[in-house]
Amino acid sequence: MKISELKNILSGLNAINFKLPGGELLPPHFHVTEVGLVQKHFVDCGGTERKETMANFQLWEAGDYDHRLAPQKFLRILDISQGILGREDLEIEVEYQQGTIGKFGLDFDGSDFVLVNKQTACLAADACGIPAKKKITLAELTPSSTCCEPGSGCC
Repeated sequence: MKISELKNILSGLNAINFKLPGGELLPPHFHVTEVGLVQKHFVDCGGTERKETMANFQLWEAGDYDHRLAPQKFLRILDISQGILGREDLEIEVEYQQGTIGKFGLDFDGSDFVLVNKQTACLAADACGIPAKKKITLAELTPSSTCCEPGSGCC
């Protein structure tokens, strides 16, 4: 999700809820403790120099059970952070403390924001010799002579 999408969704909400990837809701007394600009400048395993820039915000919960972040306050926080984030419509990454700090993408399911698991990947698969995944349809799968036949007793 990009900053513009987040702002657009927040402007139409009465309350903010976040869900973990498994569907569990974050406690309603969460805080947004940081909004920042994250720039990553790196070399992939194939030797290609790369740069990524994203907006990042950190969710945190404490014993402040009476705290509720209203959508309008979150919008004000985002407006204040524009001096740091700039005007580019950046992709958002969310940090949330679990066993360690987890980094998530962000989505919206129509009523709640959803923290989406992020995955690592080889960015230079061709240089590493990793074969590209070939998509096939179910119709293309045909039994081979090495497959067990039902009732053959091979399994």
